[in-house]
Amino acid sequence: MAFDGTADYTLDAKNRLNVPARFRDLLQDGVVLAKSTDPCVQIWPREAYEAHRRSIIGQLNPGGQQATMAKRFFAANSHPTELDSAGRVMVPPFLMDHATLGKEVTVIGADDHLEVWDRQAWTTYNEKLTAEILALSESFDAAGPAA
Repeated sequence: MAFDGTADYTLDAKNRLNVPARFRDLLQDGVVLAKSTDPCVQIWPREAYEAHRRSIIGQLNPGGQQATMAKRFFAANSHPTELDSAGRVMVPPFLMDHATLGKEVTVIGADDHLEVWDRQAWTTYNEKLTAEILALSESFDAAGPAA
């Protein structure tokens, strides 16, 4: 099952997020909260995160500086955890800061993981994303059918 859809949530006083109920079964074996290269927090099933991490690092020269940097990035900027009995996950301060999360957040599906965005930041980003995808779509339409 792919993670899809968009939902608005409010973080509680302890910065806990209610994970959308329809995804909780996919996350019962543990989750990893991780820093994204975008201003959001990623929520991965534990095994999927490890596969993602290995895939990226595996493309790099094992003894090279890029591999070392990637290993540091993934190790230092992730937080393995579990859903609590209410289906919530606590977002640690370093990830709250990275994504500049306030209390009002939007959880979006991103195919193999979820992302947590500050609600206003997501609205702004999604408007730009939509415009870029529409422009891209128009360029494909103008080129005509593929040969």
